[in-house]
Amino acid sequence: MAEDTARTPEPAADPENACPVSPVVDLVFSRWTTPILWTLHQSGRMRFVELERRITTITPKVLTQRLRQLERDGLVTRAYYAEVPPRVEYEITDLGRSLAPLFAALSEWTPNMDKVEQARNSYDAAQRSRSRRA
Repeated sequence: MAEDTARTPEPAADPENACPVSPVVDLVFSRWTTPILWTLHQSGRMRFVELERRITTITPKVLTQRLRQLERDGLVTRAYYAEVPPRVEYEITDLGRSLAPLFAALSEWTPNMDKVEQARNSYDAAQRSRSRRA
């Protein structure tokens, strides 16, 4: 008797595992992670206030939260100096620096943002045109 060659359907992919780079994107491209890592990579070791001045739109509370998370993730180190007044400095780790090629590739892509803006404008104009006709 011939074997049944009908294939059984594979189970649906777990949405969280459907894209293997999703955890990396979530880690690296959360709202404030990229500017913090970029700044520390470009400028080296910095104090909290220096980071806050460079990333002008971030609040101190959010900067503190993101720095703690980046330290936990191993992308940033925090050095505490028991001086008067106490001094704390943050620095990107080797693991954080290993993201530099990713950031470099993305920065090479930034000229395409003009094309994205043109596409958005075209799309929005078409939507406005359709809504006027309806």
